[in-house]
Amino acid sequence: MKNLTSKTRLLAAAALSCCLGFSAAGAAERTALVTVPVKASGSAVAASASFDGVVEAVRQTVVSAQVAGAIVALNVKAGDAVKAGQVLLRIDARAASEGAAASAAQVEAARASMNVAAKDYERQKQLFQKQYISQSGLDRAQAQLEATQAQVRALQAQSGAAIAQSGFFVVTAPYAGIVSEVPVALGDMAMPGRPLFTLYDPAALRVTVSLPQSVVTGIADSSGVHLEIPGMVAPSGLFKPGQIQVLPTVDAATHTVQVRLALPPSLMGARPGIFARAWLPAVAGASADVKLFIPTSAVVHRSEMTGIYVLDSKGQALLRQVRLGQMQGGEVEVLSGVQPGEQVAVNPQAAARAR
Repeated sequence: MKNLTSKTRLLAAAALSCCLGFSAAGAAERTALVTVPVKASGSAVAASASFDGVVEAVRQTVVSAQVAGAIVALNVKAGDAVKAGQVLLRIDARAASEGAAASAAQVEAARASMNVAAKDYERQKQLFQKQYISQSGLDRAQAQLEATQAQVRALQAQSGAAIAQSGFFVVTAPYAGIVSEVPVALGDMAMPGRPLFTLYDPAALRVTVSLPQSVVTGIADSSGVHLEIPGMVAPSGLFKPGQIQVLPTVDAATHTVQVRLALPPSLMGARPGIFARAWLPAVAGASADVKLFIPTSAVVHRSEMTGIYVLDSKGQALLRQVRLGQMQGGEVEVLSGVQPGEQVAVNPQAAARAR
């Protein structure tokens, strides 16, 4: 009986020591958990707000046909770079060429008649000087000459119009640029006004943003305005725009104003239609909200969820979903999910073990 009691005491002591060991280990892990408060930053990035925009081409042209006819040559495709004056497309111009040739022949015939009338007038003039014909005979010869001269001028104008008309059957590039769309194919029927190509100048691009009317007042000072195009490499992720143009009208339905911000010509890879973001300083009225920042190391990604470990009132680290914004150095902006001053675990893995 005494031996049984001793064994029972030994087992109880061992169990107690194990519990104490686990508690000490857990306490050690909780003690090692490093946290930082959510910071409300007053930096230049924190004092700015973003507005979504789109990249547009300053010069974008829809090239159409001026005459009707079948397309017999298509020299470019979407994505090709073209030079100013380069032939893009040819339309069947056989009928127009024959018409221009006929007009030229009519001009030659009229010139021949004019030469005959001129010689006849000179003869009549000499006869009148010798008093072999009357004044009315000379007047008729002069009138015939002037009529043939007027006919030559009329046919020359008609021939010029026919030649100009035949030039419409060759479509050329109005300026150097990139062909972005070709909605026709070889053999299609070109009609006046039907789009044949869409062409834009890649050296002149801009970002168009719709801003609230209360923001536009202070945008005249462009020193704090920055642009961002996700996916494009830039030294700091942001770059300054060129000329800023504020359109003079306000949308009556949304009370917003369109603002155009020119992209630097040296920026490579930008294309019309891609997403862009404009960052405006809070001093311009863009935003008066406090921006919250946490270390980037505190962010944890699980499947499609982005979260951080936040200490609750009992000091326990709980995973909370957040929505992140712009990165700045070693910190990232938190758009929603936390409050200023809350304690965030710097090491998510240590926080997960300490739960």
